[in-house]
Amino acid sequence: MKKILVPTDFSKHAEYALKVAAQIAKKNNGEIYVLHMLELPHEANDPFHQGHDIPEIMYFKKRAEEKLDDLTKAPYLDGIDVSEIIKIEGTFEGIMDISKKNDIDLIVMGSHGASGFKEMIIGSNTEKVVRTSEIPVLVIKKEMDTFAVNKFVFASDFSDEVKGTFSKAVEFSNKFGAHLHLVSINTPNNFKSTAVAEKIMSDFIGNFQIDNYSTHIYNDVNVEKGILNFANSIDADLIGMSTHGRRGLAHFFNGSISEDLVNHAVRPVVTFKI
Repeated sequence: MKKILVPTDFSKHAEYALKVAAQIAKKNNGEIYVLHMLELPHEANDPFHQGHDIPEIMYFKKRAEEKLDDLTKAPYLDGIDVSEIIKIEGTFEGIMDISKKNDIDLIVMGSHGASGFKEMIIGSNTEKVVRTSEIPVLVIKKEMDTFAVNKFVFASDFSDEVKGTFSKAVEFSNKFGAHLHLVSINTPNNFKSTAVAEKIMSDFIGNFQIDNYSTHIYNDVNVEKGILNFANSIDADLIGMSTHGRRGLAHFFNGSISEDLVNHAVRPVVTFKI
């Protein structure tokens, strides 16, 4: 976690993410890239205007530079190497592009979530990043003066396809010296006996060198509620999940537990792409 990207729209939730990123950077001797995406007015995409300075664009770019300068002068960033980036591009596309160009290790984003009709139809840039990013994404929902991860819940079905992401979760957990709570959620539609669930988890864990962990089987009406309720029951500091990166109709019909958690969890959520 040497290179951390924090996208910002200068909202309070984006600053919550930046404060957490600062704490992580200080612990890992890392650096932070603060990114603001400046979306162009419609006329800027008109071929007639291309190659010409548009006063409105120059004004908004200047204002963004001033805000970014003020933001990165915050005391909590003292002693950290901080790079300021302003990019004129769609927010989601810009985040992905900057991540690849700078070999980012972790994206930290703020989110206030959404609910109901707005969530289903509109979504958010945070959800898109969570769904598609090849880089781990940490989503912060509220201000955290101290970002300590002592209890890290990682929920999974512990199938073979999760092995790659699980190794990233173990590495992430070790960085914080956390106790890793591995949980399998039992639901009415996908019920397993305790003996079967325990064997699946035991066989899976046998492929890894892990010391500080415990296994749990939790029953609930669906997977999302099971993860949230289990995390609440142990007062977890962080919830970890794998994400499939489904798009289009596959995403619409299958849904994404990771995105639901990003929307509904109050606790921080970190996702790892399968």
